[in-house]
Amino acid sequence: MKITSVRTAATRGHCMHLWVMIETDAGVTGLGECVHGGHQAIAIIQEFAPKLVGRDPFAIDAIFEEMRRSLVFEGGFAGALITALTGIEIALWDLKGKALKAPVYDLLGGKFRDDIRVYCDCEVEPGMNMDEIKRVVDEVLEAGFTALKIDLDIFAYGHHGSETAGFVKDRFNMTPDRWEHDRMVQLAEMVVAAAGPTVEVAADLHTRLDKHSAIRLARDLEHLKLMWLEEPIPPENIDTMREITQATSTPICAGENLYLRHGFRDLIEKHAVDIIMPDIPKCGGLSECRKIANMAEIYSMPFAPHNVSSPIGTMASAHVCATVPNFLVLEFHWFHRDYWSTITDGGEIIKDGKITVTDRPGIGLDLNFDVAKAHQYPGTTWFA
Repeated sequence: MKITSVRTAATRGHCMHLWVMIETDAGVTGLGECVHGGHQAIAIIQEFAPKLVGRDPFAIDAIFEEMRRSLVFEGGFAGALITALTGIEIALWDLKGKALKAPVYDLLGGKFRDDIRVYCDCEVEPGMNMDEIKRVVDEVLEAGFTALKIDLDIFAYGHHGSETAGFVKDRFNMTPDRWEHDRMVQLAEMVVAAAGPTVEVAADLHTRLDKHSAIRLARDLEHLKLMWLEEPIPPENIDTMREITQATSTPICAGENLYLRHGFRDLIEKHAVDIIMPDIPKCGGLSECRKIANMAEIYSMPFAPHNVSSPIGTMASAHVCATVPNFLVLEFHWFHRDYWSTITDGGEIIKDGKITVTDRPGIGLDLNFDVAKAHQYPGTTWFA
């Protein structure tokens, strides 16, 4: 079996969902996805496509590493290059599974679990009162989710037409004032109260604070027993992240903007966080992220992947989550729900707050491409 073509399409979601289709002379096709690579990732995949034609699609790790090393001086450890290779890698796994009539989790070593727990990144906004928050949270719980996440740092103005309704601060100064700090604590308290004692709540800061502000906030949230506080500072300074983690009992989670094992090594070895959150369709793909998870397990660190993908990347991520013992929970962006339900043949893949991995070959997902094309990302081609 040989690769005959590599083509891309992109759809609109929380970000560009870049799909990769790999075809073979045996008529077997694989479908992958990568995110946060933008038009740069499309250009990189197009550059690699002629070099992949004629290759054995089963040599997944070798192809990935060969391509990465060929561009090591162009940034072969991070960024759009790794993201583009990730989309190719996932498509190759889907193809191999279909060719061998086996689910990807079996090819990765077999599964530890059938059901992948999913948390909902929900639409709680700054400025909402308790009644409004409860309506959002109740909708999430009615859908069967037992865990959710909120953003504490959104720059928002005038949810009720008032300048002070949102998170008002200097957009570059990373030190919130007392009002802003108290607003974040109060928002978290209202969500935890609305969710109730059996539902876990995480809170995201999107790297927006400095060290002492992050420590103060994490400590003031300790009574809520959050599932985690996410990325309080930028991930580049591992030692500072470690100081924050050591200063609080609130679990600290980070890693959505890191790439490959190289990017996670210091974060894990220095115990700089309590939980890691690689974005699987971004930072290296299925084989690489399984290695990252296994490395974290040595340090007693849970694995809770970040996920802003379409159903393709999400289902591919679920196969990795099934194959590692230290999996905790997988992300789902609530505002994708309409987009998801229309493009997936066979209905929703998330039911009652979980994804069930079946014995279907490859990643086990079929899409309605005619419907999906209606969500095509502007300025892109459709599987060209």
